[in-house]
Amino acid sequence: MVNDPIADMITRIRNGAMASKEYVDIPASKMKLSIADIFLREGYIKGYRVLEDSKQGILRITLKYFNSRHVMSGVERVSKPGRRIYKKVSEIPKVRNGLGVIILSTSKGLMTDHKARKENIGGELLIKVW
Repeated sequence: MVNDPIADMITRIRNGAMASKEYVDIPASKMKLSIADIFLREGYIKGYRVLEDSKQGILRITLKYFNSRHVMSGVERVSKPGRRIYKKVSEIPKVRNGLGVIILSTSKGLMTDHKARKENIGGELLIKVW
């Protein structure tokens, strides 16, 4: 039983990248699909698809490399099940002076910090990526 499925997802991506895997398989959920969609839009992965199985489905994420190095040089879980971190729009930090991305859970769904500032909405900080 996994207590934090989002941390499990980013750990599988990080481990797959360190092992130079072409893709990683993760148990699917709506939140993980939204996170994978943001990773794809921001250019951190090549693609993803959902494979059907007898349970919840499998999310297959195709990793992206540049010069034999994974394009996602760092990924970190911010808000954890034991300690949730919420920020107003004015308090949302920048990752690596704007070169990285924070994924937030807002009342309008998951979005990046750039979009949250544009829409003037705060939320729970989920993941930092750079």
